[in-house]
Amino acid sequence: MATIRKRGAKWQVQIRRIGSPVLSRTFHIRRDAEVWARQAEVQADRSEFPGDPRVLNRITLGELVERYRETVSPTKRGYEIERIILNAFLRHPICRKPLSRLRTEDFAAYREERLRSVKPVTLKRELSPVHNLFEVARDEWGLPLPENPLSKLRLKVPPRRRERRLRDGELENLIAAGRSCRNPYILPIIRVAVATGMRRGEILALRWEHIDRERRSLLIPDAKNGHPRTLPLTKDVAAMLDTVPRAGDWVFPLTGNAFRLAWERLRARAGLSDLHFHDLRHEAISRFFEQGLNVPEVALISGHRDARMLFRYTHAQREQILRKLCS
Repeated sequence: MATIRKRGAKWQVQIRRIGSPVLSRTFHIRRDAEVWARQAEVQADRSEFPGDPRVLNRITLGELVERYRETVSPTKRGYEIERIILNAFLRHPICRKPLSRLRTEDFAAYREERLRSVKPVTLKRELSPVHNLFEVARDEWGLPLPENPLSKLRLKVPPRRRERRLRDGELENLIAAGRSCRNPYILPIIRVAVATGMRRGEILALRWEHIDRERRSLLIPDAKNGHPRTLPLTKDVAAMLDTVPRAGDWVFPLTGNAFRLAWERLRARAGLSDLHFHDLRHEAISRFFEQGLNVPEVALISGHRDARMLFRYTHAQREQILRKLCS
């Protein structure tokens, strides 16, 4: 509610809102005071009224992290990992500081301390939910934060482009090692990965109901980028799935950790300690290009939303062009 009163030869306007500081301005003409009061009240009705900055004195960073961990993190696919990251972050003294005293230089000091024990890429992953919680606190929780203290924090992360492909004989070594596995799902998982380019999580989340043999399609309802996609079900992949024993709704009833341990043992037996499971996705996408598929067709299978992300696979196209030029 706006209050207008005369003080000497001037007109003073005061606007009060619960939870917000008192706004006050003085005018020489009463009409100017009335116009400004109406405009300020409209801003308040639109939730544009500035919040009381004193509330930041009563809230610590740790309290903000705990609220984010309990309300926002559970809605994410990577909740368990993010919860571990936030719980570890809560043990640091920076979380005891009130929001009113938190600055970018505080996180710069935290960065230098943390980089003595972890790599920049790890620190970037750890700070990602912290950066997001400030955005949520400002935009959704209504806290009067002047800025996100992590927005100006510099963290130089070297590029992580990995272009490891299977070399001659390596796939055969993997398959031979897979045949000696007691787990009947490991070898089919490897074959499906090389044939489809699916991610590990997508393969382990595959259910029998996602496979449509009549339409020759394979549905991935919950991909990494949040967008479902449908893959063509080739005869080779269908034949591989026929070898998988049915034991419930999931095609491959394994936990992520169980498969990780099995993969590490498998690649050790195959003598491929430098091979990552995700390299099989890179191999599959490279083969798609070598088979003559264009960028939109490969993107439809791989799930890349940005075609520029597929430029890293141009080495496959370069080799194909070279063979054409030299033939």
